[in-house]
Amino acid sequence: MPFVSIRLAGSATKEQKAGIVADVTSSLVTRLGKNPAAVQVVIDEVSTENYGAGGVLIVDRDATKAGPSEGDAHAGSSQ
Repeated sequence: MPFVSIRLAGSATKEQKAGIVADVTSSLVTRLGKNPAAVQVVIDEVSTENYGAGGVLIVDRDATKAGPSEGDAHAGSSQ
């Protein structure tokens, strides 16, 4: 029984998650000959405040990309 775990930084809509589950299931059926009823997919949405890369929280990295127009005097000052 295939078990697929997907971790996303941030969130996705119900429709997007349904599409991901359908696509992953289809791929395992096509490529590995698995029974679609046996494929299990879990999507774990991780808050961008709880996930970091390159030494920076994703929420802070995204705020920096948004630029000072967001009203944050510190945005973009790390460069």
